[in-house]
Amino acid sequence: MANHKQAEKRNRQRIKRRARNLTHLSSMRTFIKKVRRALDGGDADAAKASLPAAVTAITKAASKGVIHRNTASRYVSRLTRAVAVKAA
Repeated sequence: MANHKQAEKRNRQRIKRRARNLTHLSSMRTFIKKVRRALDGGDADAAKASLPAAVTAITKAASKGVIHRNTASRYVSRLTRAVAVKAA
């Protein structure tokens, strides 16, 4: 456990930041799962409809620093490509 006042403060900040980051991460993953479930179910229209929300969640997570911007770009690219292939 932290012994100094500043170390205790850093610990409190770490806990708050982690909770905030997990919120964004969980939300992003949920939106990605919705797109993937629609693709697995063969419903291209539902996948197309849920893709913009997933892209927004991914971009928001990257802008908040929850995930790296290249990781976000990779997620968006792969999801978009998968939806396009299923729609064709």
